[in-house]
Amino acid sequence: MSNNKKIRFEFGKNWNKFLGTLDENKIDAALKSLSEMLALQNLSGKTFLDIGSGSGLFSLSAIKLGAKQVYSFDYDLNSVECTKKLKEKFFPDIKNWTIEQGSILDTDYINRLGQFDIVYSWGVLHHTGDMWKALENVIPLIKKDGKLFIAIYNDQGFISKIWKIIKIIYNKLPNFLKPLYVLIIISIFEFKHLLAGLFKQKKYCSPQSARGMSKYYDWVDWLGGYPFEVAKPGEIISFYEKKGFLIEKLKTCGNGYGNNEFVFVR
Repeated sequence: MSNNKKIRFEFGKNWNKFLGTLDENKIDAALKSLSEMLALQNLSGKTFLDIGSGSGLFSLSAIKLGAKQVYSFDYDLNSVECTKKLKEKFFPDIKNWTIEQGSILDTDYINRLGQFDIVYSWGVLHHTGDMWKALENVIPLIKKDGKLFIAIYNDQGFISKIWKIIKIIYNKLPNFLKPLYVLIIISIFEFKHLLAGLFKQKKYCSPQSARGMSKYYDWVDWLGGYPFEVAKPGEIISFYEKKGFLIEKLKTCGNGYGNNEFVFVR
């Protein structure tokens, strides 16, 4: 078990490959998904914190939506470089987009960041190795009346334990076998989803491609994503309501795998 605790998927390497597929259609999809979940047509006059910026796509989206300040950080140095690459490509000269390496578990680091109108962390906090501490640490970063937009893996009980084993196997495989492993898992689940569709059943979450992500690289992110923690929607809502937050929007997976999305107002 101690060896498993040392496993950490290198998200940034996956995101760097994803950037090679990024086009205007994906950017537009990301803009739409961010705007719709936040129920805001634009972010004019607002400050935006992207915790675990990954590819940098949603920091870029915040800039395009008019945020007056965007602050992006990620634990993974390759992810930091991905975000910087997007800034250099689209907005090389702007001064209101800061990109750094940092950890949401590092209280000294987060204590110097200040507060933001919108704090965004999609599919990140459950990969820190200490999800509940990470969920706690985002609280002082949000202004009064500010919004918190997070996505957390759905707790499927025993099935989530199976996914954990699948993820550990992926991370322990030699690199040359990982693409084959991904394709095998994709084939199994796409066939299952096809059958479910024929019988009018939907037991899985919408693909990340709806957010402008690449379906293949999303699968790599999902299968490789470790550390891996999960929570039921009610657990997350109860946690933040006790801290003085109100749930504004909720999008769940039902009983499926993937992320439940939450927008809270402080």
